Amino acid sequence: MGSDCNRVSVLIVGAGPAGLATAIQLKTIRPQIDVCVIEKSSDLGNHNLSGAVLEAEPLHTLLDSAVPDWRDSDAAKDVLAKKVSKDNVMFFLGRKLSFNIFVVIKLAKMFGLGFGQMMHVGDYSVSISKLTKWMGQLAKDLGAEVLTGFAVEDIILDESANMATAVKLVDQGLDKEGNKQPNFVEGEIINADFVVLAEGCDGLLTERFVEKANLQRQSPPLYSVGVKELIKVTSEQYEKFGDGRVVHAMGYPIWTPVIGPGMFGGGIIYPGEKDHIAVGMIVGADWKYCDFNPQDALTNFKNHSFVKKFIDGGTVVEAGAKMIPEGGYYAIPRNPATSSIGKGNVMILGDSAGFVNMLKIKGLHNAIDSGIQAAKAIAETFDRPEQAASKYTNLIEQSNVAREMTSAMNFRQTIAKFGPLQGMPLSVFGGLLPKFKVENDHEAMTTARYRYKKNHEFDKDTFTAMAATEHREEQLSHLTILDPDICKTRCTPAFKSPCITFCPAGVYETVHEEVKPANPSNCLHCKTCQRKCPFDNIRWTAPEGTGGPHYRRM
Repeated sequence: MGSDCNRVSVLIVGAGPAGLATAIQLKTIRPQIDVCVIEKSSDLGNHNLSGAVLEAEPLHTLLDSAVPDWRDSDAAKDVLAKKVSKDNVMFFLGRKLSFNIFVVIKLAKMFGLGFGQMMHVGDYSVSISKLTKWMGQLAKDLGAEVLTGFAVEDIILDESANMATAVKLVDQGLDKEGNKQPNFVEGEIINADFVVLAEGCDGLLTERFVEKANLQRQSPPLYSVGVKELIKVTSEQYEKFGDGRVVHAMGYPIWTPVIGPGMFGGGIIYPGEKDHIAVGMIVGADWKYCDFNPQDALTNFKNHSFVKKFIDGGTVVEAGAKMIPEGGYYAIPRNPATSSIGKGNVMILGDSAGFVNMLKIKGLHNAIDSGIQAAKAIAETFDRPEQAASKYTNLIEQSNVAREMTSAMNFRQTIAKFGPLQGMPLSVFGGLLPKFKVENDHEAMTTARYRYKKNHEFDKDTFTAMAATEHREEQLSHLTILDPDICKTRCTPAFKSPCITFCPAGVYETVHEEVKPANPSNCLHCKTCQRKCPFDNIRWTAPEGTGGPHYRRM
């Protein structure tokens, strides 16, 4: 790293939409402030995976002030080429039957019910990887330093001042045993007046800060796991689907009323670039089936008669996996003394804070909005950094982010408490319901088995290859099983080592009768293992910078 970022006024950790929105807005309203964005992936967009349907208003607000003629740029015309004109909300019953229930969503909106928010007409259907690359270039053009390949492992606090003083980068050049190799470089310390945490879902630095600063959540963070493929199809299939259509489907293969299975989530189908269709499966990580793998559900979804006609015979050209924060309003980490979303000079944004509106199944617009509010807070408290988190929180509470999060505050907890069959209709009562006590996702695991048979046509090695993930083979593993004896004496006997099954990249294997993270170089950085191990026995730490997936069109 060059000397420019060893000491900065504003350090943004994570070059996703939230972090880059902060940089763009701040350089627009206070161009003289030095801003540095650091990102662990090797290039912008490499670690960004999403649906992704984007509500336009926050992005338009950001760009209208930063780059008034942005609509005329080739990048804008490419990234924002597709607007949703046809919105299908489907219910799948078994492998062949499907019903479009969009009229129910329209009625819900008419009567002011929460489900009415699940509408996407007029939104952009985007590649979040391309969106991130574009936003990164805009931030650079405005004078922000945007640096890739730098992973952060720790945040340094001055407890007497209730402030963060710096972050520490990951050491480079350790071997598998942790010994220094000839190319060893100790992770640098970057000092900053303001630290913006915008790492995305379950950010390592964010969670360390939550622990160190004693931030608290009213309810445990809940997650879902999303797996997605971009499929090259024929021109006829692509035209039949249409480049203005999005599909969200619930029911089979993860939820069948009464007889099961009973998991929250559903499938998605979005148009990609010309003659490409994105197909994904999102499953609440509170599933109870010890042999369940979201990729099996994705394969079942792809074989449903409604989906298959659009993709049959197609070729998967890119694939990936990530988690989505679903805990909502009650899972936002706050300073118990001030209720600020962060503390002192540290602010938590976007998916790191959990700003996903589960009634919409969208959070991208909230991530960008939170970046705008963080920039405003920094500008207003530039001479008083210790007040930044409080100011940021005040701005968030006055913004659409807070209105959306409040509207959906009981939704996911209600379903976690009662299951989809009872929880979905109960959630209609929204704010009238009490705050239900729910368990962590990993505590939901049972010995129950997923009802549908395994799909032999699915291959994890191929999936991982399509994510183009790679890490330096000789580096210290960034995945740790805390107590191998728990695996041997409790997990394997009861649950048959579920991490081997649910890890989307095949990282975990049984080696000489011991479960190990045998293939850390396969890791997709989704962190499912850390949140779903039934004994909370796995920890994910940051590998060396530039490692991980290399998404380009997702």
